[in-house]
Amino acid sequence: MFSRRKFLTQSALGSISLSLGTSCAAKDNESTSDAPIKFTPKVIATWNPNITATKVAWEIIEAGGRALDAVEQGVMVPEENPEDQSVGYGGRPDREGNVTLDACIMDENGNAGSVCFLQNIKHPIAVARKVMEETPHVILAGEGALNFALSKGFKKENLLTDKSKKEWGKWLEEKKYKPIINVENHDTIGMLALDKNGDMCGACTTSGLAFKMQGRVGDSPIIGAGLFVDNEIGGATATGMGEAVLKTLGSFLVVELMRQGRTPQEACEEAVMRIVKKQKYKDFQIGYLAMNKKGEVGSYCIHAGFDYAEHKGKEGEIFKSDSYLKE
Repeated sequence: MFSRRKFLTQSALGSISLSLGTSCAAKDNESTSDAPIKFTPKVIATWNPNITATKVAWEIIEAGGRALDAVEQGVMVPEENPEDQSVGYGGRPDREGNVTLDACIMDENGNAGSVCFLQNIKHPIAVARKVMEETPHVILAGEGALNFALSKGFKKENLLTDKSKKEWGKWLEEKKYKPIINVENHDTIGMLALDKNGDMCGACTTSGLAFKMQGRVGDSPIIGAGLFVDNEIGGATATGMGEAVLKTLGSFLVVELMRQGRTPQEACEEAVMRIVKKQKYKDFQIGYLAMNKKGEVGSYCIHAGFDYAEHKGKEGEIFKSDSYLKE
């Protein structure tokens, strides 16, 4: 017969066992969740010509500087280079002959600043940072962005170089608009940096599609499209046909996929496949570049030819991205 004393004894032992098991499990979960992420300070940027930009950014990281300063100073390199016709000074103009610039920046606290359809200012990324830090807004556009920049001491300059003006003049002969895949093996520069404190920030800047319609804004200044950073998870940036990225909020998607446990590589591949499944992907290029808080990097594109630059030491490296369509 099962006695009342035996029942009470077994119940008590069972409760103690359950309590100990729960306590141990909680302790294990606590140690796992609170365990610090081992990270590798690093700077990455879209396209191989930007290895110079990553070097400038890396020098700031190496000296113990903030990731935000690193990405801002890094992308300023192509912004002021007149030979780079897809970013800043020397960028190819729109159909009306105006160089219009888009840029955005995000810090480690989730703050963001952006400018779009900005003219006559050589460093739109610096204006975007001012928007983030000195206004209650996220995006300023067109004349408003220009007036804000001038009020902050930025100088008005002519950004249309003779080289880009000549190309525009030639384009006017036929006025035929067709995006060129991997034009000059370069496009928008998107940059992500992980500093020695384990904080990640990002920046993205471009002069947009050559000979675009006046007023066109692509993905680069739109938070979550051309760039997104979540300091708990990582960051992502995009390059290529901005309209395709905008339709899928690609960079935000990549970061959210990483949040769900995907590696940066897996997340970039899935983001590209979202475009492949629903858009006429053979007509344009899209490339994604991502980094998680461990410093692990992933990249993927539609057409072969996209590459990226990386600095985590004195010497930078160029890596070729895998692609959906093979050469």
